[in-house]
Amino acid sequence: MRWSSLGRGRLVVAVLALLVAACGSSGSGDELAAEIPAHNPDLVEAVEQLYPQTCAVCHGADLRGTDQGPSHLSVVYEPGHHGDGAFELAIAIGSRQHHWDFGPMPPVEGLSESQVEAIIAYVREQQRLHGFEPYP
Repeated sequence: MRWSSLGRGRLVVAVLALLVAACGSSGSGDELAAEIPAHNPDLVEAVEQLYPQTCAVCHGADLRGTDQGPSHLSVVYEPGHHGDGAFELAIAIGSRQHHWDFGPMPPVEGLSESQVEAIIAYVREQQRLHGFEPYP
């Protein structure tokens, strides 16, 4: 399934996940990172080439952001605030500007569902390994 053909039911689930995630936990960056479970290393390794091709231009090869997009290691992206559904939705349909002054994020075209899953696993694994930076 291509993300451009995202079904209505999946979109509803993603929006609900966003709403639930908005009521997430609080804690230090290290405490929050420690709560992230380890991800399948094969899945994480598979995306080591995909992330630079699709996300790094804005979010940085080291996930620490660029002048075009925020750091994925910011505490704003901890799972209790921006859950995996938020990432799925942002990739599928883009995201309006919020938290940052980079402007809206456009959708990322041409990714399969499994590629999106792998990107999210990669980001979460990097968050688990490196912890979270304070906002902003």
